[in-house]
Amino acid sequence: MKVAIMQPYFCPYIGYFQLMGAVDRFVLLDNVQYKKGGWFNRNRVLSDGTDKLFSIPVKKQSTYLDVRDRLLAEDSIKVRAAVLESISTLYKGAPQHAQVMPLLQSIFLYETENFFDFVHHSLSQLNRALRIDTPILLSSAVAIDEGLKGQERVIAINKALGADTYINASGGRELYRQEDFAREGIALKFLQPRMSEYEQFGQHFVPWLSIIDVMMFNDTQRISGYLQQFDLV
Repeated sequence: MKVAIMQPYFCPYIGYFQLMGAVDRFVLLDNVQYKKGGWFNRNRVLSDGTDKLFSIPVKKQSTYLDVRDRLLAEDSIKVRAAVLESISTLYKGAPQHAQVMPLLQSIFLYETENFFDFVHHSLSQLNRALRIDTPILLSSAVAIDEGLKGQERVIAINKALGADTYINASGGRELYRQEDFAREGIALKFLQPRMSEYEQFGQHFVPWLSIIDVMMFNDTQRISGYLQQFDLV
């Protein structure tokens, strides 16, 4: 069984979804600390030939809270509606605009106070649209020693799920050691995404934006091909 474990990111880039599609079980970390300034609540879209950052407001709370305990800001729905309108304007004229906007409305305007629930819902909706059927499990539901950290925690989750292969994003190469996984009977692989350029309003191609960008310019069949464009190393 192939397993991946990732933090919950909002509308992440296509490599995140390549990883989801490459495994049999995808574990979403809900009992980890929320990190301000990361990709939990923000991403990038296209704006006049360059990238533009957008973010979802999160309520100011203790920095020690797990991501599952964080709440959306009180004015979140108003801000999310404004961000959604901005994205719609930026991508007006994109070939898939009319098809993608109803999906984004169901994501951005989802009614909940809990931030993790908001992101979890968004990933589930995007998976359905991208035809990725990998089950999403929550790390808090996997029975392991809660005191474990880092690599030891990842290995424990893999063992609890009966994994023989752990696939991580390429950025994790400095965090994990293949020999340590091998001692537990688990092969460690890293997914290195490849990305074909596609038309972005006839301008210079800006890679690795939010999946929103990919979906605005490409139909489902073409995206299915993009999801297979990666190397396991």
